[in-house]
Amino acid sequence: MSVSPGSRPTAECFRFGEFRFDPSSGEALLGYAFDDGEPMVERIRFPHAPWPQEPSRQAAFVQALGLLHLVAGVSYYKACVPARLETGVHAIDPELASFLRALYVRGLGEFAWVNGLALEECVHFDITTAAGPRPGPLELPERALVAMGGGKDSLVSLELLRQGGLEVQPVCVGASGLIAETVAAAGLPLIRIDRTLAPELAELNAAGAWNGHVPVTAINSAILLCAALLYGFRWVVFSNEHSASEATLTDPAGRSINHQYSKSYEFELALHSLVHRRISPGLDYFSLLRPLGELAVARRFSHLHRYHAVFSSCNRHFHQEGPRVRERWCGDCPKCRFTTLALAVFMPEDEVRQIIGHDLLADPGQEPGFRALCALGVDKPFECVGTVDESRAALAELACRPGWKDKPLVRTLSAELRGLHVPPLAELLQSVAEHRVPKGVLAHVDFGA
Repeated sequence: MSVSPGSRPTAECFRFGEFRFDPSSGEALLGYAFDDGEPMVERIRFPHAPWPQEPSRQAAFVQALGLLHLVAGVSYYKACVPARLETGVHAIDPELASFLRALYVRGLGEFAWVNGLALEECVHFDITTAAGPRPGPLELPERALVAMGGGKDSLVSLELLRQGGLEVQPVCVGASGLIAETVAAAGLPLIRIDRTLAPELAELNAAGAWNGHVPVTAINSAILLCAALLYGFRWVVFSNEHSASEATLTDPAGRSINHQYSKSYEFELALHSLVHRRISPGLDYFSLLRPLGELAVARRFSHLHRYHAVFSSCNRHFHQEGPRVRERWCGDCPKCRFTTLALAVFMPEDEVRQIIGHDLLADPGQEPGFRALCALGVDKPFECVGTVDESRAALAELACRPGWKDKPLVRTLSAELRGLHVPPLAELLQSVAEHRVPKGVLAHVDFGA
C-alpha cells in the first residue's frame, strides 16, 4: 500500500484476514488489510452473550460471523478501491460471489457516483467452491430481535409485533442515546451491540482516502444475524418499507443508483436466500414494514402518541463521532423535510411543528429541499426518504387541507404539480403483496390503520 503526502492512498489488493469470536468476552474480531500491510481490526462486542451449547447453533454462528466479515469489509475496501480482492479462508460459491458483488457495487453506488468511480471494473469475488456449506437443523425460539433506529419506522414495527402478542427484544448497533430514549418510552430493555471500526480507517480518511456513503444497513443486518444466534431469536426484524426500493437517480448509462440499496427489497431477498442456504432455514431475516410505503407507516405512527416527543428521523444524530445537532431535529435536511410532509397528512399543524421544532413549509429557504423531494427540476436527494410519488401526493393533499394549504411552500409547489403525475393518496396507503414476512409472524400482525 502506498501513502504519500499530498496524494491519495493507493493499493493493488484488498485482503480479508482473520476473523474470530471470543466467547468469554463476547467480542468478535474482523481483520482486513491492503496489499501486505498490517491488519486493520474491527471489533464488535455482543454484551452478556451466552455461547450456545448446541453444536448446530455454534456451526450456524461461525457461518454468520464469516458472512459478517465479508459484508463489513465494504467499509474498508472503499478507502482505496483496489482491483483485486482476496477472500482468504472463505469458501466463495456462485451465490455468495453474486451477493457480494451486488453489495459492493450497488451498495457503494452513491459513493461511486459522487467520486466518479467505476466499481463494476474493480469488484470481482473469485469463486472458490461449487457449493456453499449445507446448514444443519436448528431450533430457535419464536421471538423477534427488532432493529431500532430511533425513528418512526422501527417504533411502528415494535408496536405491531407487541400488539400481535409476539415476544420482542429491541436491539441497536452503537451507543445512540436517542435510540435508548425511544426504547425506554416503549418500556422495554435494549441490547446495545458495540461496533468499533479499526482506527487505521480514520487515518486513511485523514490522509485523503476515498470516502462516502456505505451500505450500513447491510452491515447491521449481518451483525444482528450473529446476535440472533447468540441470544436465541428466530426472527431478525428490520423496518424497511417498499418505498426504499425506489432508485434515487438513474445515471447517464441507465444504471439505477439507490442510496437505500441495503434497505431495498432486492437486497432483502438476496440476504434472506443466503441465510437459508448457508446459515439455517430456521433463522429468518426480513423487514416487517415491506408491505407498506412511507406514508402508510406515517399514518400508523401518527397514533403512537407516546413516542412523538422522543423519536427523531434526522440523520444528523447518527455519525461515528456522535450527533451533529443539539435538538432532536435539525430542521434543515431531507429527513426533516420529508417527515414534515408525511406527518402533516395525518396530524394537525401545531402537533407537527411541536415535533419538528420548525415550520418548514412556511420557510422560503426550504424550497430547494422540498423541490428535490418532489423531483421538481432537481434529483431526489441521497437520503432515506419516501418516493417522489409519495412526496408529491402528500403535497397535493396538503394543498386541500385547512391549516396547511396557505403555507407559502404548499401554495408554490402544489401549483407546479398540476399536469404532472400525482397518484391518489389512497392508492399509496394500500399494502402491497411483495414481502418476506414469515407466516408465523404475519398471522399475528394487523397492518390495518
